[in-house]
Amino acid sequence: MDSQAFTLFHVVISVSGIGFGFMVVYGLLTANLKGILTALFLVTTALTSLSGFFFHRAHILPSHIVGAVSLVALAVTALALYAYRLRGKWRMAFIVGVTLSLYFNVFVLVAQAFLKVASLHALAPNGSEPPFAVTQAVVLLVFVVIGLTATRRFRPVASPHFSAGLTPGASPR
Repeated sequence: MDSQAFTLFHVVISVSGIGFGFMVVYGLLTANLKGILTALFLVTTALTSLSGFFFHRAHILPSHIVGAVSLVALAVTALALYAYRLRGKWRMAFIVGVTLSLYFNVFVLVAQAFLKVASLHALAPNGSEPPFAVTQAVVLLVFVVIGLTATRRFRPVASPHFSAGLTPGASPR
């Protein structure tokens, strides 16, 4: 299945997942996570990874491996939030899962940009040239900083308003 409509669907959910992901990361960084945005991020990011497997390819590509690892990270993230309610070590699992899943989506976005955008493709036609490597290194560094900062700032507090029994909210100050 490689139709233009399916490709458009995949791109729309990918971009949506990235958008929702940045909103969730903002919630982690400001200790004000919204349950609906988190659910939308988890669903759209999972759909992005799953739909990527439906593009016909003769062999496994790096994007397939990233998609599979992302699905595992998303499963742990959802488990941490909905089953374990971010208690104890599950808070860290949630933060790492959100950050890693969003990073994977952005990693693939950057790779696709270097493949599809002519001016970027000219800078790195094989995807192994310094402009591509530097861009991906900067993206990785940004996500490491995001993850470390979220680890310090995000502390969920009990609330009856969140379906998992916890509202990740402002830390006591």
